[in-house]
Amino acid sequence: MADNPLSNYFRRPSIYITLPSKGKFYPEGALELTENEELPVYPMTAVDEITYRTPDALFNGTSITEVIQSCMPSIKDAWAIPSIDLDTILSAIRIATYGHTLEIGTTCPKCEEEAEYGVDLRKIIEQLDIGEYDSSINSGDLEIHIKPLTYKDINESSLVQFEEQKIASVLEDTEMSEEEKLKLLSKTFKKISEVTITTISKSIEYIKTPETMVSDSEQINEFLHNCERSVFETIKNKVLTLRSNSELKPLHIKCMECENEYEQPFTLDMSNFFG
Repeated sequence: MADNPLSNYFRRPSIYITLPSKGKFYPEGALELTENEELPVYPMTAVDEITYRTPDALFNGTSITEVIQSCMPSIKDAWAIPSIDLDTILSAIRIATYGHTLEIGTTCPKCEEEAEYGVDLRKIIEQLDIGEYDSSINSGDLEIHIKPLTYKDINESSLVQFEEQKIASVLEDTEMSEEEKLKLLSKTFKKISEVTITTISKSIEYIKTPETMVSDSEQINEFLHNCERSVFETIKNKVLTLRSNSELKPLHIKCMECENEYEQPFTLDMSNFFG
């Protein structure tokens, strides 16, 4: 095929970023890291915007992975992105496409004044903390190393939570007998417990014993099902703490009407982040 004379007018990288993970936790082939660890970020195309607005693809995460791989071609498998990189990547793509300011709606809890607040996504990226994933948990002879969940893990967990919410709404059905509700509730709690254990097991990179090192996911899952409750709680609390430390911090806002200062939770909602 002949070279397209319009190729010089194709999109170019708008910004370059360094991933918080520095490329760690990616499986082989999922990331093409440069020597200086800076990755180019391209603005979205019209096709990317259409893809991102497809409801089914957005719900199952497919649209997000396609847009990420389009705008950041150095990422070969967006499903494998560790959670500690996700907010940086999404912010970078929005900056490359629309600029660094994100307008969000806010309501003062004191005077109830509604206003638009401009968030500088560059500062959001600078403030992100990935947590101390290099540290380990020691429990007796065991040395347990934690890793961040992948985007695939997060998406699968979200889909399960969505199904559980639907079940909760069914429980409010007045036409269902109490016996049927109890059976459904018992089934739901069991499923939630299984999802919790599975999520924790996916957060474990490996476990070292005095004799060997175990990284097999099925063996780790079996261990979590059969270890002492205190051991499981220690691991779960560590995982939750690391996840909390890497989450976006609330925004500090001063009301323009009454000058009241307050904090507002801030998340990058993937369903409307690029709207």
